[in-house]
Amino acid sequence: MSERSVADKAEFLSKRRARMLPALAVIYLTQQASYISALNGDPHRGVEHVKIGAWIVLSLVILAALVSKGFWLQPREVRDLIDDESTKANRLEGVRWGFIAAILAGVGAYMLAQFEPLTAGDAVHVVLTFGLGAALVRFGMLERRAHQDA
Repeated sequence: MSERSVADKAEFLSKRRARMLPALAVIYLTQQASYISALNGDPHRGVEHVKIGAWIVLSLVILAALVSKGFWLQPREVRDLIDDESTKANRLEGVRWGFIAAILAGVGAYMLAQFEPLTAGDAVHVVLTFGLGAALVRFGMLERRAHQDA
């Protein structure tokens, strides 16, 4: 693989990530809207365990994508080119926003629990969803902006 083709592949994948991140954020947050709007439902149904399991897997994949270079099946040289300085800064900004959103969601869950009982699982679900969602949205917005300016 020549240096030119590695650079071309890295540029293509970087632009693809910039297009995919906002769409993934919308899918993730809208998927969770139905869960959050139905808090304190019957958690002992089998389908609820499947939904929670799918949410955990999706959340872990999103977290891994946010804190790593992503594109795990690509050669190291391509991943290194994709993870340039602006991407690292955008990722850190996204994670910062995610942390702030998680703290605010935790405060909101605590305040809500004063009026409406929440299980620990419900509170954790809300905090993780808002934290990961905010990080994903911010990182995606910054990546899109970076590719529009280029």
